[in-house]
Amino acid sequence: MKTATKYIHAGAEPDPSTGAIMTPIYQTSTYVQEAPGVNKGYEYARSQNPTRTALEEAYAQIENGKFGLAFSSGVAATDTVMKLLVPGDEVIAANDMYGGTYRLFSKIYEKFGIQFTYVDTTHAANIEQAISAKTKLVWIETPTNPLMNISDIEAIAKITKAKNVLLCVDNTFASPYLQNPLDLGADIVMHSATKYLGGHSDVIQGALMMNDAALREQLYFIQKSCGAVPGPMDCFLVLRGIKTLHLRMQRHCENGAKIAHWLRNHPKVGKVYWCGFEDHPGYAIAKKQMRDFGGMLSFELKDDSMEAAKKVLSSTKLFSLAESLGGVESLINHPATMTHASIPREKRIANGLSDTLIRLSIGVEDADDLIADLEKALA
Repeated sequence: MKTATKYIHAGAEPDPSTGAIMTPIYQTSTYVQEAPGVNKGYEYARSQNPTRTALEEAYAQIENGKFGLAFSSGVAATDTVMKLLVPGDEVIAANDMYGGTYRLFSKIYEKFGIQFTYVDTTHAANIEQAISAKTKLVWIETPTNPLMNISDIEAIAKITKAKNVLLCVDNTFASPYLQNPLDLGADIVMHSATKYLGGHSDVIQGALMMNDAALREQLYFIQKSCGAVPGPMDCFLVLRGIKTLHLRMQRHCENGAKIAHWLRNHPKVGKVYWCGFEDHPGYAIAKKQMRDFGGMLSFELKDDSMEAAKKVLSSTKLFSLAESLGGVESLINHPATMTHASIPREKRIANGLSDTLIRLSIGVEDADDLIADLEKALA
C-alpha cells in the first residue's frame, strides 16, 4: 500500500454499530462486563479505549511496525522507556537533543541511579566505544533538535544488536513520512505526536512503536501501571492529523528547502543548519535514510549579539514566537531560553548550541510570504 493511502486508512474501520466512517470518540471511563472477568475487550479506560486502540493501530502502520502505544505526551513516552531500566543501568544518549529529554534524564532518572553518557552520535564509533557492560539503552535523535545533526540509524543498530542493547530513536523531527527507524534496525521509535503527527498545534500526545511483542508488553504494563495515557479526544485529533500527514510534510519540505537556501544567501545571516545542504556533514546519510529533508532548520546571524537575535525573534509577524514545532503555522524559537533552557549553558555551548541560535519550524503557508516576513525581521 502506498504511503498516502496508508495514512488515510491507518487504524480506520467503519463503526460497526452505526457505519460512521470516522472513529468515534469513546468518552467513557469504564465498560459494563457481562459477568465477572467477561468483557468485550475493554475493562477500564486507563488500560484500553477503542479510540486509542484505533490510533495505536495507526501508529504501528505508519512506522511500518507491529505495535504502537499512545501516551499523554512525548515526555511520558520517553519516561516509559526509561522505566525499563533499573538502578545501575547506563544509557548512552546524544549530546545534541531536545532539552526536555535531557531534563528528564539528568534531573529525574540520575537521582534513581541511572547513569547517562552523552556522546556525539553522528559518528557510530563513538557509541561503540562508550558501550559498557552496564549499557542497556542507546537514545538518539536524527535530525537533532536544534542543530540538525544526522546519525546513521542502520550503523548504530548493528552495533547495539551485537551488544544486546536497545536502540530508541526519537523520530519527531523527521516524522514517519520522511524516515522509518524500525526498518533500519531500531528497537523503539518515539514521537512527540504533538508535532507533525497531530500537525495542528491543538493536542499534546506521545507515541512509541516497536516490532517485538515482549517489549510491547513490558512497555504497556508500565503505561497501564503508571497511567500516562491520552484521552479519547486527543486520540481522535491525532487520528485526524495522520490523514493529512503526507500532504503537510510535502509542503513543509518544499518550504523548508526554499527558505533554507534563501537564508544562506542573505547578507545578515551566518550559518544555516539544515540537513538538505550538500555540504552538510550528514547529507549523505540523510539522503540514504530519509526521503526528504523536512521543515526544521536553525540559523545564526553574522551579528552574533543577543540584542540582534532578540530583535529578529520579536519582529516576525507570520512566524509566531513560541515553543513546539510541526504545526501548519510557522514558528520561531530561541532554544537557549525556551526549548533548551534546561540544559546548562556550558553544555549547550560545548555542543555548538550558541546563545544566539534561532530555530524555525517552517509551516505550510506560502513560502514567499514567509520569506517576506523574515526579510522584514532581518531588516
